[in-house]
Amino acid sequence: MSTIDIVDLSSDDESEDLNVKAVKLEPGIVGGRVQQKEIKPQLVKHQTSKTQYRRQESEENRSSNALSTGQSNSSILDQGQSPIDDTSLSSSSPICPAPLCRQFWKAGSYDDGLGSKVSIQNGKSYLHVHPMFLHSNATSHKWAFGAVAELLDNAVDEIQNGATFVIVDKITNPKDGNPALLIQDDGGGMNPEAMRRCMSFGFSDKKSKSAIGQYGNGFKTSTMRLGADVIVFSRHLNNRILTQSIGLLSYTFLSRTGHDRIVVPMVDYQFNTSTGTLEILHGKEHFMSNLSMLLQWSPYSSEADLLKEFDDIGAHGTKVIIYNLWFNDDGNMELDFLSDPEDIRSSGETKKIGTLKAWKAINEQHIAHQYQYSLRVYLSILYLRLPESFNIILRGRVVEPHIIANDLKFPEFILYRPQCGGCVEGEVLTTIGFLKEAPQISFHGFNVYHKNRLILPFWQVVSYLDSRGRGVVGVLEANFIEPTHNKQDFERTSLFQKLEGRLKEMTWEYWDYHCGLIGYQVKKKPRVSETPQISSHSTPHSGKQHPVTLNKSPPAIGSMKAAIERAERSIPISQRRSEQGLCVKRKGHDDLIEVEKAKRQAVEVVPLDISGSQLKDPEAVNLLQENKKLRLKCLEYVKWEEQLNLKVTRLKTEIEEVQREHERMMAELELMNKVKDEKNV
Repeated sequence: MSTIDIVDLSSDDESEDLNVKAVKLEPGIVGGRVQQKEIKPQLVKHQTSKTQYRRQESEENRSSNALSTGQSNSSILDQGQSPIDDTSLSSSSPICPAPLCRQFWKAGSYDDGLGSKVSIQNGKSYLHVHPMFLHSNATSHKWAFGAVAELLDNAVDEIQNGATFVIVDKITNPKDGNPALLIQDDGGGMNPEAMRRCMSFGFSDKKSKSAIGQYGNGFKTSTMRLGADVIVFSRHLNNRILTQSIGLLSYTFLSRTGHDRIVVPMVDYQFNTSTGTLEILHGKEHFMSNLSMLLQWSPYSSEADLLKEFDDIGAHGTKVIIYNLWFNDDGNMELDFLSDPEDIRSSGETKKIGTLKAWKAINEQHIAHQYQYSLRVYLSILYLRLPESFNIILRGRVVEPHIIANDLKFPEFILYRPQCGGCVEGEVLTTIGFLKEAPQISFHGFNVYHKNRLILPFWQVVSYLDSRGRGVVGVLEANFIEPTHNKQDFERTSLFQKLEGRLKEMTWEYWDYHCGLIGYQVKKKPRVSETPQISSHSTPHSGKQHPVTLNKSPPAIGSMKAAIERAERSIPISQRRSEQGLCVKRKGHDDLIEVEKAKRQAVEVVPLDISGSQLKDPEAVNLLQENKKLRLKCLEYVKWEEQLNLKVTRLKTEIEEVQREHERMMAELELMNKVKDEKNV
């Protein structure tokens, strides 16, 4: 099989000479067999392991003629050839050149010395993918942490192939001593063809509905957003065939050599089980051409150094090293590795928090603020759920998952089924409540996940709340709407706009009925600017909400009684909403792990648990206790009704089966009677 050794992200069939500086290669290694003492034991161990480490069958299928021959005019891959005689190789510079500009938002200037062109061959024009596209494509990531999350998604998708960890760490570039970013997982790895698809645009092997990636663009946008250059090492094992691939995507290489198209040098090895050695693939000539470019523009000076990077990968896995990291506009590196030895922080000026001075420290230390500058905090909320067998390891320490729903007090669970054209498009269960620190906390908004991945953290769908009255936070997973390709927002479809409107109503309703529980009384005034969005079941009001003390004065008790009365009125309101087709279920905070049960058409208002320090009125306490008992009894009745309905359905099914059996037996009896009559004759 002929395959691509230099990946040229164009569809031009012409052959061109690459501007490659020759380097000195290791004698006795290049062009022959490489001894690998560590691979054979790992291979034997892997052969006895369970099938959890198998790659998906789709990855093993040969993708297309373009990937196998590089000759198709319709392919975005082209085989660039630059034969180099190893007898002419000389030493190279020991330092890997840095990009011409180290500030990301100013690095888009590119001069290929040739000008933009479209090649014409045999009367046909062919598309060129210009290197400047690497930078312009990466500008979709406004936030460096969003680019890191994109790379972690690839590792999380590898859980189905046996991945148990992903490492995010700082390493040192051996050529210049500057920091580089390492992201490594122990998933299934990539074979040579999968590596080429990874380096190309638009290819994606992720067919599973649960897979996060789908556009085949995330690796390029994220790596080029974090640094000018990336080198990838991947080891793949399937059907007792072990391969090792190394690929380099270098904006520095392309810009300094003036290429007018994207060229990606790669080298591939295959392990020979009979001899216990690594053998180069796809021919010595092309192998040496690619290796020459790798050694000149990567952080590694010899082939032995490149192969040494596979030592800690194990039987399978992938290692991504991003170097020549970008600087911000202040001239500082965007990723701060120095402030915290167990974290990676975003350098630059932090956003100011507008709140009372006494509450400033609480707000600054809260997760809703810290995730913007601390990668550890952001990664702790990035996924709604992860298997216990999988760990995210940031700078040597495991990232502990943080479930935002557990930070809420007085939670409610509301099921929403958006409709489009009269058809239900999906359903989303939202957990909504006050942050535990309310009312001192100034943050509010919804954390919207898609396929387990956080897309919008603390999305503020409303902004009218007074800073002292904020703290309403929601958590939901919306799989019926599609995120943008950088996974930092959603496509603004009609379904998304409907969801946004429903979340606004949800916030208003929750605040109206519960703000008294955290020490606020409401001045009932009609909303002006947002009246059309108000639910027909909520109490319209606006204006400032003033905090009151619930345990020091008679007005406080009156305010609490008013809150209790509002909560009492919420039961018939919810019932009317249920009759209109909106399924709502509210239950205690301790039942969060059973949120799926809330999808039944039942109504239960959250218990108004208020600590003794906040409420000392015996009458109010008795009312609350009685209220709680009545709601529990209502919930029991709802459960009994569901059980009876299930029993009725089951009995009807059994009756139908008995009737069908009876009909079958009667038909058989008639046939037997006919047979008897014939015998008598």
